Amino acid sequence: MKKAIIVAVALLAGGIALNAQRKDKIKFPEYTFTADLQIPITPVKNQYRSGTCWAFSALGFVESEVIRINSIKDTAKYPDFSQMYVVHKSYSERAEKYVRLDGHLGFGAGSSADDVLHVIADHGLMPQSAYSGMNYGTELPEQAEMDAALKGYVKAIASVPGRGKLTTAWKAGFDGILDAYLGVIPEEFTVDGVKYTPASYRDALKFKPEDYVTLTSFTHHPFYTKFAIEVADNWRWDEAWNVPVDELMAALDNALKNGYTVAWGADVSEPGFTRDGLAILVDLKEWEKKNPGSDQEKWVGKDNSPKPAIEAPNEIVPDQEYRQKGFDNKTITDDHGMQIFGIAHDQFGRKYYMVKNSWGVTGRYKGIWYASENFVKGQTLDLLMHKDALPKDVKKKLAIK
Repeated sequence: MKKAIIVAVALLAGGIALNAQRKDKIKFPEYTFTADLQIPITPVKNQYRSGTCWAFSALGFVESEVIRINSIKDTAKYPDFSQMYVVHKSYSERAEKYVRLDGHLGFGAGSSADDVLHVIADHGLMPQSAYSGMNYGTELPEQAEMDAALKGYVKAIASVPGRGKLTTAWKAGFDGILDAYLGVIPEEFTVDGVKYTPASYRDALKFKPEDYVTLTSFTHHPFYTKFAIEVADNWRWDEAWNVPVDELMAALDNALKNGYTVAWGADVSEPGFTRDGLAILVDLKEWEKKNPGSDQEKWVGKDNSPKPAIEAPNEIVPDQEYRQKGFDNKTITDDHGMQIFGIAHDQFGRKYYMVKNSWGVTGRYKGIWYASENFVKGQTLDLLMHKDALPKDVKKKLAIK
């Protein structure tokens, strides 16, 4: 048994290494992108060394929604919401559920866009100026220590032997760790000379969390019904509407064409998701046929001199079966949260979605990614959008008013 485990781990490690090599070796052309439409977004931010992409991406989406709802034209008046306010509230509520379930719940930094809506609905919004959440001595989020402290604490509470009943102190202790790392959340704050609470600020911005829906597309549940996507980060067990993948993509296009951005949960482990702003569902079998290795390369290495590709690599054309297989074998999961805000095309005429990432102003496109239509269709876990962004036929099938 031990030998089998060792072999399996070795194969897994080899697969990861090979995947990394393929990412490095795939030659992409010098892409030229032309935007066909793009919706206003706030500046790119940097989650840095934190697992909080879900908060950055969903709040970026909410910022765009507030801009749309309030018809804000002046970029100087664009909202800038506190990610760590949401992280603080989310972690606190997750700890309560974790203890109630005796530790049988995923507990970590990752979460979902729906979690952000819960926090906004239950607690409100807070501007970055009122709560930066940077109370531990670094300029950018570095939260490995905090994450470890919180997990160790709540795991200990959930596993105290023969405890009988919990004391009234454990939750204050947990929240005290959050306060130490992120800071104590103020009860009130001032924006443009007006004093708000988080709830009154949310209401003043006219943002209504109940107006938003999440879509997904898998065949292990019936279409046009809701189910809780079975991933650990969906710790609240929020339900998404299940629709065929073509209708999922139609909903995305309809949203963008009508001025709505979309919060995007996706798997980004594919070799075609690069650090330089590309997300392309590369067909590796076809790529390797066109780029075979040689015996010489085995012994003396490959010629690494720059040779940019002339043509775009072939892509997998995903369908419903591809998506289900990927979800079942864990190649499509909830890796990363981002915001889709536009549509573009490259010099080959291929369609792309414009994506706001949260890795800082980095890469060739300064924090923006261009995700091919095939990549989005194949690797999407879920999409969060305003209910009025849905196509009329989809809205009718889901009985959403």
